[in-house]
Amino acid sequence: MNRREFLIRSGAAASLSLLGPGTILGQTPPTVPTAPPPPATAFKTLRRNVGIFTGQGGTIGWLVNADALAVVDTQFPATAEIFLRDLPGRDGRMIDTVINTHHHGDHVGGNPTLRPVTKSIVAHAHVPELMRARAAADQRVLDPALLPNLRFTDGFMQGFGDETISARYLGPAHTRGDIVVQFVEANVVHLGDLLFNRMYPVIDRPGGASIRAWVNVLEKIAAEYPRDAIYVFGHGQEKFGVTGTTADLLVFRDYLSALLIHVERGIAAGQAKAEIMQLENLPGFPDFHVPPGRGNRLPGNLAVAYDELTNA
Repeated sequence: MNRREFLIRSGAAASLSLLGPGTILGQTPPTVPTAPPPPATAFKTLRRNVGIFTGQGGTIGWLVNADALAVVDTQFPATAEIFLRDLPGRDGRMIDTVINTHHHGDHVGGNPTLRPVTKSIVAHAHVPELMRARAAADQRVLDPALLPNLRFTDGFMQGFGDETISARYLGPAHTRGDIVVQFVEANVVHLGDLLFNRMYPVIDRPGGASIRAWVNVLEKIAAEYPRDAIYVFGHGQEKFGVTGTTADLLVFRDYLSALLIHVERGIAAGQAKAEIMQLENLPGFPDFHVPPGRGNRLPGNLAVAYDELTNA
C-alpha cells in the first residue's frame, strides 16, 4: 500500500466513525423516544342533557342543564382534565356533585382533579374502606382527595335543575360497593362496572365481589328499571360499545350464570382449580372470546368462581 492509498482508506474509516454505528450497512440511527399520544376521548349526548364521556378507564356519565352539573365517575387524572376542560355547556361553573359507582382507580382516579370545582363527591358507604384496603394492599399512601365526602347505605336521590338523580345499592356484585345511578327524567341508567359489555369482567373478590349475588343484582335491575332505559356500561368491547339495553344486561347475566355452572360441573367431576382454569374461552359466548394470554380474564374468572363455590 502506498502513502496515497493509505490516506484515502484512513479518511474513509474516519468518516464512517463520525457517522456512528447506526448508519453502517444502511441502518438508521436510533430515534429519540417521544411522549405517548394523549388518549382518544369523546363526548356523546344520550338524552335530555345527559351524556357520556369515553377516554381511558370507566365510562363517565354527565348531566349539564341550565341549573346544575352532575358527573358519574372520573376515570384517571389525564382524562379527567380533558373532561373538565371540554365538558359541553359547563362554562366555568362548579360541578354540583360527582357520584362514584365504586372504588376502583379507573373510576375514581380523577376525583382529585375534579374536587376543587365540585361541591360534593358521593359514593356508597363501603367505598372509603375499600379504597383504604386497596391502598394498603398495594403498599401506597391513599390520597385523601380520592375519598368521597358524602356517603349513603341504601339509596340517594336529589334534584338537579329539571333532572332527578337516584343512586341505589342492591348488594354485592362486582365489589361490595357498586351502585346503580339513574337519571330519572332522561331515563338513562349508569351501571358502572356492574356490566362489562361482551367482555370477561373483573371480579374483585378481595373487594367483596360475589358472582351469585351479581346475577341476582342484574336480575333485579332488569325487573325494576324501565325497559326502554338507555344503559351506560363501565366497559364494553369496541364492537358493542358502552351503551345498550336490558337485553345486553341479560346477556351478561347469562355469562355469569354459565360461569358458575361450568365451574360447578368441573368441581363435581373432581377437577382441580388449576385444571378448571385452563379453559381459554367459555362455550356459548363467542362475543366475549379473546386470544389466550394476559388480555384474557377468563382464567381469573374461573378461579374466582372456584373459590366462591368452595368457600376458599
